[in-house]
Amino acid sequence: MSRGLILGVIAMAAVVVASNILVQFLFGNWLTWGAFTYPLAFLVTDLTNRVYGVKAARKVVLAGFAVGILCSFIGTQIIGEFGPLVTLRIAIASGTAFLIAQLVDVFIFNRLRDGAWWRAPLASTLIGSSLDTALFFTIAFAGSLTFIEPANDVSWAGEVLPLLGVGPLAPLWVSLGVADWFVKLSLAVIALIPFRYLAVTLSGKKANI
Repeated sequence: MSRGLILGVIAMAAVVVASNILVQFLFGNWLTWGAFTYPLAFLVTDLTNRVYGVKAARKVVLAGFAVGILCSFIGTQIIGEFGPLVTLRIAIASGTAFLIAQLVDVFIFNRLRDGAWWRAPLASTLIGSSLDTALFFTIAFAGSLTFIEPANDVSWAGEVLPLLGVGPLAPLWVSLGVADWFVKLSLAVIALIPFRYLAVTLSGKKANI
């Protein structure tokens, strides 16, 4: 395993572990602290793809997926105030969203890698992040998918409230998803700065930001 790939795996593992811990802590009414660390997974994937290639990026994604499964398993063994910190449904939603969204990100980045330097990371992250949010919140909380884990009561997430407290009426889980999506979109743009700097640095080229 090359040094670059090892660094990518370590960085991805750190993001996944940190996000699994920070998701337990609320930030305001609609977010958790994990919402601000998880999008860094796309930065790690895109940097690996740019500097070390698509095959290395896929390996980093699979490593992150494995770490995520381990974190979910550990979470199912820790009992909090309302039961296990991680339910089966949350674990399935998290793993499915991560793997599909990250692999789509890798695919799109690779297709756009020869264009302007910002196009591949921006497009792949925006599409991957949107897919990640849609998959996770739908699988984890949509009432139509209660068959995944019938014993897990997520009816609280279906409470109908104004969207983000000010918009049209929608299930609570939709507001949570929209807030998460806004954070991901914002960080996708902000992450272009460290992406550009780290990409040229790791490639051994002079930065031109």
